[in-house]
Amino acid sequence: MPLTFSIITCTWNSASFLRDSINSVLSQDYPHIEYIFVDGGSDDGTLDIIRSLNRPYTLLENVRGGVSRAMNEGVRVATGDVIAHLHSDDYYLKPTVLSTVAHHLETTGKGWLFGRTEALINGKLYPDNYVSPRFSYASLLRGNYVPHPATFVRRDLMVKAGCFDTKLKYAMDYDLWLRLARMAEPVQIDEALAAFREHEGSLSSSTQTRLAAMAEDMRVRNAYAGKNPIEKLEHYARYFVRRQRAIRAGARG
Repeated sequence: MPLTFSIITCTWNSASFLRDSINSVLSQDYPHIEYIFVDGGSDDGTLDIIRSLNRPYTLLENVRGGVSRAMNEGVRVATGDVIAHLHSDDYYLKPTVLSTVAHHLETTGKGWLFGRTEALINGKLYPDNYVSPRFSYASLLRGNYVPHPATFVRRDLMVKAGCFDTKLKYAMDYDLWLRLARMAEPVQIDEALAAFREHEGSLSSSTQTRLAAMAEDMRVRNAYAGKNPIEKLEHYARYFVRRQRAIRAGARG
């Protein structure tokens, strides 16, 4: 049987961007899609957009408690073989994304896959010029290079890993990737699969939120790092350098 995808989209007052995200899912050339929306109490027309869909979908309303809980609720009701979280302000870049992912997962038999993203800033797409390291648990521990909207995980593996930690605000995805990396090696492809929209209110929209996210990343990294003091010192040194770069970039605007 072909793999079925459960696409989970978390929304909260997302009317400005949601149609782009939905259209990118509806345009996929891969037909086996379960569409799940988890809404945090929108009052701006978001729910009207979802209810206007002329196809089956699942809508969970008034899910409070943060984005980690919303994503977990989506996983809880999902019945597909593969889980993908595509937030309301992100979208797939081409109609062949899911068929490409299905091909790689089916031919390799692996439990998860990640590709690359492009950034959408002020209506313009910017390619990801970052050269991602080849995957290993050690390289992932040095820094998170797994982009959330371009990551696909078999549902049984995600459930076994424990889904997202609701105590985390920024690094919940990085924490999950590290747990998954301990359990199974992913398929890594260099193709851009999704667009990540940067806008006011997104987690990367200000220097302050970037620094808070980096600090939480560091706490997660430290929790998974070994007890070797030299290794821990290297992690802190990289964190300090990245933090200073973020501060300088913020000062330049």
